[in-house]
Order: sequence, then C-alpha cells, then structure tokens
Amino acid sequence: MMKKILAVALVFATTFAFGMSVSELNKASKEELMKINGVGEKKADAIIKYRKSEKFKSIEDVEKVKGVGPALAKNIKNDVYKKAPTTKKTDKSKTKDSKDKK
Repeated sequence: MMKKILAVALVFATTFAFGMSVSELNKASKEELMKINGVGEKKADAIIKYRKSEKFKSIEDVEKVKGVGPALAKNIKNDVYKKAPTTKKTDKSKTKDSKDKK
C-alpha cells in the first residue's frame, strides 16, 4: 500500500515540477527544439505538428509524438526541466525591472 502511495506522490510531484516546462514545450520554436540532444529537424517538425492538433498537457505527452521513443523523451524532459526555471526567473526579473523604471 505504501508503495502505491509513494508512486502516486511521485507522479504528482513530477507533473507539478514540469508544469512550466510543458508550457515552454508548447511554445518552443523549431530552432529551440533542435537544441535538445537528439532532436533534429524531422523530430522538431513532428513535435510542432503534434502540438498544433493537441497541446502537451504533461511532459509525458511528448512520448505520443511519432518517432519519439523513451530515450529521446528522457532527453526532452531533462532539457526542458533544466531550462524552465532559468527562463521563468529571467522573465520575472525583467518584469520587475521594467515596472521599477516606470
């Protein structure tokens, strides 16, 4: 029973941690996607095509993209996770600076 509770908590925590990264994955340009290890032009096009019909609701949805296997999905998850907090902090500081200057 405890293992099931821990598994559910882990899934919830992972989904919560990747909340902003999913948003970024839905907005990333082809060039930005191609910076991810293992994502070339064709995979970037496939990701963009997928998200036109259905937005990513969780980072795990990337595995639904044709041609994205578990190894590439792991690269995408790792890359998006590493970049998401940095981008968010930068955006907040820019917003704060622009408010202060006015």
